[in-house]
Amino acid sequence: MNQPLPQPVIDLRGATASLGARPVLRGVDLTVHTGEVVALLGANGSGKSTAVRSVIGQVPLTGGELSLFGTPFRRFRDWARIGYVPQRTTAAGGVPATVREVVTAGRLARTKLGILRKADRAAVHRALELVGMADRAKDSVNALSGGQHQRVLIARALAGEPELLIMDEPMAGVDLASQEVLASALREQVGRGTTVLLVLHELGPLEPLIDRAVVLRDGCVVHDGPPPEAVGQHALPGHDHVHPHADAAAEPIRTGLLS
Repeated sequence: MNQPLPQPVIDLRGATASLGARPVLRGVDLTVHTGEVVALLGANGSGKSTAVRSVIGQVPLTGGELSLFGTPFRRFRDWARIGYVPQRTTAAGGVPATVREVVTAGRLARTKLGILRKADRAAVHRALELVGMADRAKDSVNALSGGQHQRVLIARALAGEPELLIMDEPMAGVDLASQEVLASALREQVGRGTTVLLVLHELGPLEPLIDRAVVLRDGCVVHDGPPPEAVGQHALPGHDHVHPHADAAAEPIRTGLLS
């Protein structure tokens, strides 16, 4: 007797969404299963960032259905299971905080009344070590380079030990050394069974980790399959790392998703 397939971690069906009067998603289907690493690819304005922001509730769907961990989105409350890394160009900046304080913020959803236990401090330290920033823990985030700041944002998400990690252009504008560090950290996380959804400009050092690529064009899925085929059939020349349109303008992260 065949065993039933487990519920997808993300199940987005027929999703439509608009930014202002502009339709951005036009019937997107996106399914991500436990342990998968899925890359969302597409040209600027194709709907990649809007798609991931709809998954975490920052952009409301105007049509279609969304379930997370088998629970309809309207009833989903367990945000501690999800880590989110926004685009560095739109993440909050200028905050007078140390590296450790920022990373610790990603752990708060798993604490009781914000009180850190030994396990919480260990998770924060592990996240800092994963991204090579343990030696900068006491430094102000305002003293960091762009690549280092991105490492801190990723460590903040990893500190929460999420089952699902969603990252929007994690390599954009990051130097090669930081890209390699981040790829290594992600490899470690995937090895622990974390499910990952990435918006990417290009696969780069993450390519060996990608199980599936979903290519969007004008708010529609035009490819869902192996990454090499996706890149070969739907080459995406002339990307900019900075997205000038509303599609990429990330809003502040809700309190329940401070990761």
